[in-house]
Parts: sequence; structure tokens; C-alpha cells
Amino acid sequence: MIPERLKPLLESVRPLAERFDAAGFKLYLVGGVVRDAVLARPLYQDLDFTTDARPQDTLALVEDWADSVWTQGERFGTIGFIKGGHRYEVTTHRGEAYSPDSRKPDVVFADAVEEDLARRDFTVNAMALSLPDARLIDPFGGADDLAAHRLRTPLSAEASFSDDPLRMLRAARFIAGYELVPEPALVDAVRALRDRLEIVSAERIRDELDKLLVVPKPGKGLWFLVETGAADEFLPELPALGLEQDPIHRHKDVLAHTIAVIERTVHTDRLLRLAALFHDVGKPKTRSIGPEGVSFHHHEVVGARMTEERMRALRYSHDDIVAVRRLVELHLRFHGYSEDWTDSAVRRYARDAGPLLEQLNALTRADCTTRNKAKAKMLSDRMDALEARIVELRDKEELDALRPDLDGRRVMDHLGLPPGPEVGEALRFLLELRIEEGPLGEEEAFRRLDEWWAARQNG
Repeated sequence: MIPERLKPLLESVRPLAERFDAAGFKLYLVGGVVRDAVLARPLYQDLDFTTDARPQDTLALVEDWADSVWTQGERFGTIGFIKGGHRYEVTTHRGEAYSPDSRKPDVVFADAVEEDLARRDFTVNAMALSLPDARLIDPFGGADDLAAHRLRTPLSAEASFSDDPLRMLRAARFIAGYELVPEPALVDAVRALRDRLEIVSAERIRDELDKLLVVPKPGKGLWFLVETGAADEFLPELPALGLEQDPIHRHKDVLAHTIAVIERTVHTDRLLRLAALFHDVGKPKTRSIGPEGVSFHHHEVVGARMTEERMRALRYSHDDIVAVRRLVELHLRFHGYSEDWTDSAVRRYARDAGPLLEQLNALTRADCTTRNKAKAKMLSDRMDALEARIVELRDKEELDALRPDLDGRRVMDHLGLPPGPEVGEALRFLLELRIEEGPLGEEEAFRRLDEWWAARQNG
């Protein structure tokens, strides 16, 4: 019997299934939608299908029926199209393998769906629903593995990871996102083959890392990458955080702390999760032990530089790098806060954070992983107080748009200057006054500008 929750989905794809059936081809629904249907999870919006039809046959069946069609993946067997606002991809059954030194698969088309499923990454993803009858095709026991919280590969783990080494990172995501326990053979294969990751493009690794970080609790996946050595191949800063315990000074394990901080942040905020991942990467290089215990002086500065280097290596966008580096650089700024902070100090904190202010405060809160309830409450109360002061100043002074009281054109007109470096210096002077003293008003701003310009001319 077809589960009630699947009926709307199956009805929506029935016209497509009937087109293939009428042409003598078989069509199967595959991928995450099948796995999540078995788990009774919310279903994917984008649908993937596999078929015994060759790409040119699929194209002939849908090009006059779909609203739009794209064929960029045709050489890999995939035809994509949109119909009625839904995005579909239909791929010919494949049996593929990677050459040892290649980043791209050698594609061989197959006639049986079982052969196609055998090449997939894990048994929990090697299931299909035949259409239109919705019969579950599960030759490798994926449904049983989901029920048993077990992660394994359809064929041998060595063959699976040799074919596509990125699957080793994908394993971490399924361990974390679906609470699966990897079989010992899978773990051993990752340890043995982790250096195969060198043939995977930085962009694919980056995308898989992002997917892992935004699952609600990525910790078990991150521990898997560290313990198998896979992280050493693309993110060596992470295992480096497993600093040796110091029984005398009793500093906390920075790796365990980092993973705890990641899991304390909002999982849908990818940049915040990345900042949590990198926020302490400077600690190993700055660690020292003195009479008062372990210290990591200026680790935020060192860490910001290391963050940028690693994110560049992983081909993150410029905007992502700038944002995450800034959050790492500023994540300790709050710890100097007290009720004695002047309004100018609060303005400077908000100005330096800019559009990242809420994320910076969230990272700061997450960074407090102490089990000392009194200390945790003290830090939380201090952040509450700082945020309240920011709101108060924002309401009074348009804090989100901190600018000098005069713009560049008025500075040039008043001082009789052409565009150039001197105008920039004047604006920086006025901005510092704005931060230190709040809004000056036009008359006072001109007076202070005249004083600055006269002192500069006489100096």
C-alpha cells in the first residue's frame, strides 16, 4: 500500500511516468526523496529520476512537454527540465568509475536499475521507487540500515571511495545528519584512502563541508573526519586543535570546545557556523604555559589570517572570506566589556562589527561553553547589557549608519579642496569624532573641521 503522504508526490509525477511507460521505458524516483520518504521526513522539492532510456530518448520525451529543458549534463546521462514550477533531473542508469588520477567519472550507461543503485554512495541512498506503481527497489538493504542507524556502502567501501573520494566527506554528513554509525569496514577504508581526496576539486570539498556544517548537530561528523585522518587532507587546522591536555593547568580541549561552539550556533547560518569552526584555529600557534596557566595571546589575530588562507584554498567567495575572517578577528572583543565602557567604546564595537553585529554577538554567546553556571550567567548578563546599550544608542543616533556629520562634498566646498587624500583624512577625523562623541551637529562639525585643518596647516 502506498503511504498517504506519498500520494500527492506520486500524482504530480504520474504524467512524466506515463510518458516513459508509453514509450517502453522504465522510470524510477531516486535520491534523497526516497530515503526521506522511508524516514517519514519532509520530502525534497527537487526530484531526481533514473531510467533505462538513453539521454537522447529522454530529451525526445520531454522537450516538447516541459516548460524549459537544459542538457549540460547530457554527456553524463542527465537531462534537466522544469514543469509546472517543479525542477526535475532524469539520468540514464549508470555504472561509472573514476580513474585513479581523475577528478571526473568515466561514464558507462547501464540497463538495470540495480546496477545503477550499486554505484551509489551508501545503502541508505541506494533505494528507488518504481513509477507509477511506487514499488520500493532496495537491493542492498537501505531501509533496514536506516532502521538500524547503520552506514555502509552498497559494494565494498574501498571500491566506493576509490571511485569517488568525496564520499568520505559525505559519510561525515550522513553520520551527523541521520545519526548513523559507520561500519568498521567503512571507517578502515577512509583511513586507508583519505589521500585520494587530493584528486577532488576544492570547490566540491568546500560545498560538502558547508553541507556538513549546517546540519543541526554536525559534531559526530566532524569527529569522524578528525579520527579517520580525513580532515588532515583538506582542513588540517581542525585536528590541530586537539591540543595535548595539561593536567597541571587543566585547560580545556580546544577541539572539543570548537565542536561544542559550532553546535551552539544556529545551524541555518552557514557563515556563523564557519566562524565557529575557525574561531580558535590560532590557538595552537599562540599557546604558551606560564605561572598563571595556559594562554593564547592574540590568537584571534593569528586565527583570522589562518582562516583567510584556508578559505582561499577551499575556493570560498571573497564575501564569505571577508565576513568569516572579520568574525574570527573580533570574537574576543566583547570580553573587554564592562559597564564602564563609554558610549564611544560601544559605538566602536558596533561600527567594527558592521552588518555582522548580530552574528558576532551570537558567536560570542556560543563561545561560552563553561560548565560553571555562575560564570555562564555572568557572561550572558554582560552580553544582555551590551546589546541593550547598542539598542539604546541605535535608537538615539542611527548607529547602523555611523557616518561623519559632513560628507565629502561639503568638506571640499568648505575647505576649498579638490578630490584627493586630504579629503579622506578629513572624513576619517570627523568619523572618529562621531564615534567618540556622538552626533556633533553641522555647526560644531564645521568648527572642529576648521580647527583640525588649521592645526594640520601649521604642523
